Amino acid sequence: MTDSITASPAPLFRRLAIIGPGLIGSSILRRARQDGTIAARLVACDISPDVCRRVAELGLADEVEHDPLRAVADADCVILCVPVGAIAEVGAHILPAMKPGAILSEVGSTKLSILTAIAPALRPDVPFVPTHPMAGTEHSGPDAGFATLFDDRWCLLTPLPETPAAATDLIVEMWHRMGARTRIMDPAHHDRVCAIVSHLPHLLAFTICGTADDLADETRSEVLDFAASGFRDFTRIAASDPVMWRDIFLNNREALLEMLARFMEDAQAMARAIRWGDEEFIVDRIERGRHIRRSLIENRQA
Repeated sequence: MTDSITASPAPLFRRLAIIGPGLIGSSILRRARQDGTIAARLVACDISPDVCRRVAELGLADEVEHDPLRAVADADCVILCVPVGAIAEVGAHILPAMKPGAILSEVGSTKLSILTAIAPALRPDVPFVPTHPMAGTEHSGPDAGFATLFDDRWCLLTPLPETPAAATDLIVEMWHRMGARTRIMDPAHHDRVCAIVSHLPHLLAFTICGTADDLADETRSEVLDFAASGFRDFTRIAASDPVMWRDIFLNNREALLEMLARFMEDAQAMARAIRWGDEEFIVDRIERGRHIRRSLIENRQA
């Protein structure tokens, strides 16, 4: 008797093009290269010659293109991994060069602004499936990526009402093969959720580090010398790419400002509790934070 051999699934795409092989883009390339069932051929494209050269040195793609129109011309799927503020512009530039039936996707962390800006350029014969992998580090560039970045992380999808279900299903399956969990979400709801779980924490981290930097010289030196784990956590977040986060803040301003106003009200309530010695209120807020942390651990998100 011979052992049965289970054949690997056929690649989802014959040719997958990644525009912007930074942290997310290069992690997609690494996972696709390692997995072997996501795409038969990988193409990377960036406007920076240095990035293209480094991608080639790392062997992340079968082809490295400086010209985005050449990169997407024969691709079955194109994923835009550029900063949020550039997604619509780059998408509008490449859409005329994409072949009918190819899928356009992106990985921006805001959705309403992207959908509004790119809408005039969309083609009915090129399905658009926006996504947002909820994964990342404070590092950037092609060296920052790694194949396991998306393992057990959520990828949120916000397909348009007119997007064919088959196209959405292909992108869902791609992210499953990347190791991610997926959920389909309304774009406006997506932006509000991300404002509280991602954008507001980054805003607070940048602000706290700025406050520390504005202190008198002798106090600032003590902050750097004696930083405790809580402050170190803030500095890790604050080390994130400034251009990327500038674009995120400006493109999700309404949802972010709403969540910031809520936070400021809650911070004032905590300040009043501390001022007046309201121990019950303080303990309740701390316990709620502990509960959220336990929930994240149980959900494998910490």
